[in-house]
Amino acid sequence: MHPSASPHPIAATASPDLWNHDLAPTQPAQRTWTAMHYAALWVSMVVSVPAYMLASGLMTEGMNWWQAVLTVFLGNVIVLVPMVLIGHAGAKHGIPFPVLARASFGVRGAQLPALLRAIVACGWFGIQTWLGGMAIYSIINVIGGNMLVGANLPGLGINGGQLGCFLLFWALHIWFITRGTESIKWMETWAAPVLILSGVGLVVWAYQQAGGFGPMLAAPSAFAPGGAKAGQFWGTFWPSLTAMVGYWATLALNIPDFTRFARSQRDQFVGQAIGLPIPMGLLALVAVLVTSATVAVYGQAIWDPVALTGKMGGVAVVLALVALIIATLTTNIAANVVSPAYDFSNIAPRRISFRTGGYITAGIGLAMFPWKILETTQGYIFTWLIGYGALLGPLAGIMLVDYFLLRRTRLNVPALFSASGEYAYRNGWNYAAVIALLLGALPNLPGFFKAAGFVASTAPLFETLYTYAWFVGLAISSVVYLLLMSRHRKA
Repeated sequence: MHPSASPHPIAATASPDLWNHDLAPTQPAQRTWTAMHYAALWVSMVVSVPAYMLASGLMTEGMNWWQAVLTVFLGNVIVLVPMVLIGHAGAKHGIPFPVLARASFGVRGAQLPALLRAIVACGWFGIQTWLGGMAIYSIINVIGGNMLVGANLPGLGINGGQLGCFLLFWALHIWFITRGTESIKWMETWAAPVLILSGVGLVVWAYQQAGGFGPMLAAPSAFAPGGAKAGQFWGTFWPSLTAMVGYWATLALNIPDFTRFARSQRDQFVGQAIGLPIPMGLLALVAVLVTSATVAVYGQAIWDPVALTGKMGGVAVVLALVALIIATLTTNIAANVVSPAYDFSNIAPRRISFRTGGYITAGIGLAMFPWKILETTQGYIFTWLIGYGALLGPLAGIMLVDYFLLRRTRLNVPALFSASGEYAYRNGWNYAAVIALLLGALPNLPGFFKAAGFVASTAPLFETLYTYAWFVGLAISSVVYLLLMSRHRKA
């Protein structure tokens, strides 16, 4: 998947500390991805444990089935817009996200958004690896009669068996990183139909166990009159919608890492339009149907599919967990290894290759104790998803304004690899972008500190702003960057 190591047309004029073959613009022979490949890529990334937990988690917050599905679907329709727009730059110019960021942040300043994006990806890498490891843990316990169950290790909060399975799944990722990313297109295309069938199978199981769709769809909304949260729907809906947008806000930034291989703009647009919102809506439907069925079958809502499959028993649990392992692996490699590998490579292209960047990602993800993030739906949806959305929204706003409004999609690609070209700004930094990023993120910090438990309370205004964190950050940074750059151009 990465560019060939053969001589590149602009390699001779590029600054050595801004260039390597992984970051180089793709050439015509490398642009082979069709709409089908992008649709398959999205299906493989969408069908994952964390995406499933979005809708099922909303039900635990009080939504009924159609409210949860609609919230997930709307969030993904919204995030599709910046996804396709930023993807335009990759398809037109053949450059990955950290190189595109050089146009707005400067050839040195681009390391800032690249690092921010990379750290978020490392967190996601850890979460996905933990969930895949737990699927392995469940399979071994089903086959071996709970042979891995034991006391928790001091300071970790998990037992030795869980830690071992987490490390085993982590090592599997290392193997794929070592092989490189040539196999991603094939792996994602192959996995997509398997994952769709596994989702259908899960619904069939839930239908049989619950005795039909009636019991599965009967759970009322807690926000209805007489419910435990009567009259509080909008207070949950808006932060939930922001969290749904935040879920793919990471990919909305680094989608050029994939669209740079597109055969045409139409391929990246059609493939993403089909592959993102529709599968996310369908997965949300699967999640709410199955989560509702668990109430009828087990007497409680089980929002974690790994925990659910562990209760099934028999051959079904092994098949379901194998499907979860495949889903987690395909999502993690595509969504949480490709981007940070490019981002870390951008920091020091001469020293850090794509593969080395992947190793760095895996190391940081290992050290983040991802199981702590997933302890509650509150921590997962309202702290993790909204929190990093508050950071990435401003980045998206800056890049969209720069690429579409200021540059009208035109880029001097050789200058993106030059330390003295038009994107050098001041010592390689465009401080207009840095200021816009800070001003876009700052209003959301008090609300994040409150949600994360760092402070006991904050002003109601900041809590309200945090509810719309991604939108607030994108809007503020867009306006500030446009104003600052307009003045800069007139000066």
